[in-house]
Amino acid sequence: MTVRRLGAGLVAAALFTPALAACAGGTTGTAGSTASPTVSASGAPSGAPVSGDAKQALLDSTKEISNGNFRFTLSGAGSTAEGQVHQPSQSAAMKFSIGGPSSDLAMKLDVIHAKPDSWVKLELTGPTADSLPAIKQLNLGKYQHLDQARIKGNKNLGFDFEKVDPAGSAVLTQGITEVRSTGTGTYAGTIDVTKAAEAGSLNAATIAALGTQAKTVPFTAKVDPQGRLSELVLQLPAGGQTTAQEIKMTYSDYGAATAAQKPPADQVVEAPAELYSLFN
Repeated sequence: MTVRRLGAGLVAAALFTPALAACAGGTTGTAGSTASPTVSASGAPSGAPVSGDAKQALLDSTKEISNGNFRFTLSGAGSTAEGQVHQPSQSAAMKFSIGGPSSDLAMKLDVIHAKPDSWVKLELTGPTADSLPAIKQLNLGKYQHLDQARIKGNKNLGFDFEKVDPAGSAVLTQGITEVRSTGTGTYAGTIDVTKAAEAGSLNAATIAALGTQAKTVPFTAKVDPQGRLSELVLQLPAGGQTTAQEIKMTYSDYGAATAAQKPPADQVVEAPAELYSLFN
């Protein structure tokens, strides 16, 4: 297996999608809800009245994200991501983990962006990683400084400060097809995730595997006392060779995130060609 094939098999199929390894399967479950009146996507109630427009409340809940000052987590299929975005300083820091100790190949990434620079610290472990000599050039234990020209448009290594939400929740909530209020600041319903790849929330292969089910994926959501999105959970049904799985994204510390810290100079090296091959 070459480094380029490694990248195609692990990264292209998984990285930077809140499923993060959606094609590898994940947990099973269904979205929880309580008995409550249903509201159509337009907000018109069927049954007992619901206070306010539930869909509009969720659409509005994503607006603060665009200001680019928050912390977030993403999880699904045994993989996780967490980080912070700080638009005022044009910086962001993110950590990703794909696979675990028992995986044939596991990856951890520590990515820092501070315009105009970006760095990544990479760790690949497992029998497959141990068998690839080229991996030794990548597991340097240091931050690798990235050439911006070589990562332009690369969703794995780059970051677009014009589109600061890693999960694209604003796009996702626009796909709500049914929603009901389940309590103070809590909602449940269904969502059309066919545009989730555009949002950055799921990979295209997972969406395609869902078939027509992609248009009615169950979800739950929570907003904080200020009406800002704090949690969005998608309950993906089984599709193709992918098992049912839960994709969860959370937001916190709105307006209170801090600037990402640049790595110390003595912990930085220039990224080798093999690194770019891995992620292209």
